[in-house]
Amino acid sequence: MGNITVLLIEDDPMVREVNRQFIEKVKGYTVVGFASNGVEGISQIEKLKPNLVFMDIYMPEQDGLLTIEKIRGKKLPVDVITVTAANDMKTVQHVLQYGVFDYIMKPFTFERVKQSLDRYSDYKQRMDSEDGFTQKELDHIFHSQQSNEKEHPNDCLPKGLNPATLDKIVSYISSQTNPISAEEVSKGVGLARVTARRYLDYLEKQNKVEIIIQYGGIGRPVNQYVVVEE
Repeated sequence: MGNITVLLIEDDPMVREVNRQFIEKVKGYTVVGFASNGVEGISQIEKLKPNLVFMDIYMPEQDGLLTIEKIRGKKLPVDVITVTAANDMKTVQHVLQYGVFDYIMKPFTFERVKQSLDRYSDYKQRMDSEDGFTQKELDHIFHSQQSNEKEHPNDCLPKGLNPATLDKIVSYISSQTNPISAEEVSKGVGLARVTARRYLDYLEKQNKVEIIIQYGGIGRPVNQYVVVEE
C-alpha cells in the first residue's frame, strides 16, 4: 500500500499543527493540505484528492456537520475522521449517519490518534487488495475498533484517576514546545496542583512522560515534563 494522504480541516492554527505532528508520526501518513473551515475544505478535497480528511466539527463559515453532508452529497471519494469536543447525542448521531471512519474527542492523545490511523491503514489495505470478502474479513473491518477499545491502556487506571483527564494532560503537554512544570500543567488543564502531580506520577511510571530537572535560580530544582516519543 502506498502513502496515505490526509487533509486537515481545523480553524485553530495551534491545534492544526499538533494534529499534523501526530499524524505524520504514524508511518505511512502525509498531511498534504490544510483548511480553516468547511468551505475551504471542500475545495481542497476536490483539488488535492486526499485519502482521508481529519476534521473538526466546530468551525466558522461552514461547520463540520454541513461539510460531511456536502462531501457525501457530492460523492467525493474520501474517508473522514472527526476530531472534536462535541459530545452531545445529536451531533454524534448526525456524524455516524454520514459514515465517518472514527470519532475522536478533544483533548486526545497521540496514542488515540495512532490507534485510529493504524486501523484505517489496515482497512485501506484490505479494501484496496480484495475483490470480495468473507464474513470473517468483514467482521474484522467492522468490529476491530471495539476490540481496540477493550485494549486501551487507560482502562485499568488506579482508583481516582480519570481516563479523559489523563488524555487531556498528555494532550496539553504534547502541545507545548518546551518542557513544563506540574504547576503549569495544573493551570493549563484546570486541576489542583496535587491532583496534577498524581496524574504526572502515574504517567511517568508508565513511561508516557519524562522528567527533566531544571536547575537555576535560588531554591530547589524544578521537575519539568515532556511526552515520551514512541
